Amino acid sequence: MSHPVRFVWEQVPMSPPSFTPASHALLGLAPRPPEAVSIAFVVPMQGPTGIYGPGCLACGELAAEDLNAGGGIAGRPVELVAVDAGRAPDEVAAEVARLVELGRVDAIAGWHISAVRQAITARVGGRALYAFAAMHEGGDDTPGVFMLGERPVNQLLPAAAWMRANHGVARWAVVGNDYVFPRVTGSTARAALRGSPSEVVSETYVPLGTRDFAGVLRGLEGGEQDGVIMLLMGQDAVHFNRQFAAAGLSSSLTRLSPAVEENTLLAGGAGANANVFAAAAYFDGLATPESAGLSERYYRRFGEYAPSLNAVGESCYESLMFLRQIGDACGGLEVESALGLTAHHSYSSPRGLMRMHGNLVDQDVYIAAADGLRFEIQEQIAYAS
Repeated sequence: MSHPVRFVWEQVPMSPPSFTPASHALLGLAPRPPEAVSIAFVVPMQGPTGIYGPGCLACGELAAEDLNAGGGIAGRPVELVAVDAGRAPDEVAAEVARLVELGRVDAIAGWHISAVRQAITARVGGRALYAFAAMHEGGDDTPGVFMLGERPVNQLLPAAAWMRANHGVARWAVVGNDYVFPRVTGSTARAALRGSPSEVVSETYVPLGTRDFAGVLRGLEGGEQDGVIMLLMGQDAVHFNRQFAAAGLSSSLTRLSPAVEENTLLAGGAGANANVFAAAAYFDGLATPESAGLSERYYRRFGEYAPSLNAVGESCYESLMFLRQIGDACGGLEVESALGLTAHHSYSSPRGLMRMHGNLVDQDVYIAAADGLRFEIQEQIAYAS
């Protein structure tokens, strides 16, 4: 049974990249269709992480089409209510909370930073299923929250070990944005590498939205490090990479990131990407049997000039398909029923085997080297276990 896709904008773009709140769903301008599963699709459409927005929206639309072509979730058609996650976390959380409190949505999904996730869970935790797509710093025990992305133990730490073994990089400077994911991840890396052949020698955190990295770069010149762990998001990573290359540091310092993806390479330009490595569960062009079908459908649907099918966008697709897993296993999207799904449930996705441990998910992870404006996968560094 196939259902048409309904994709309802919670924010309407007026003068990009600014969005004027319209709240069509809440004002009744887009009433909830009867029998639909309505999902708050929370993705960034402005700000430093807005660079990911087009890919997130495209992957969300494709996921909804795929779901509806296959009978929806628990036999009900899917509607997405898009919420702009590029605003202040409290503002995003307030919007999502109103949607949940009024019964306008049944669940929450999408990619956004952990600061936004924490604000949302503080407002609606336990009252709606929440498929958080992004890489993250570790556990969140809020009932109904499922953390689907990579985490340091199967992403950054194996990548650091691989960089030491294959490129001799062992002394790391961490440069990240100043919020929960970079700070906790940086501290985790420091503690985990202590006593090993690798170590973190410095940590520097800057506000999200930083454009000038001159002071940070001066601190890296002549320092003890031979590599930089970048925990910078979106446009901040673009500015950093451009200025890093302009300062002549690319030849002497390797950059490793769990967050840099194909849009970042494209926005920075090929000259900014020398000696850049990334670790992720998905890359555009990942040549696995599981990924091939998604890639083919995506580019057939949106064309050769579509946003890169990268880890961020694919994770949005992943989050919506995960809700179908819950619907199939539990008969619906009620929080209480879903809590029983956490006992080593496994399933197949475009990322390959996904295995749940509590509300976390283990998955295959790869390391890739930037080659101009694209990534070349070097090796698989973690496996779903």
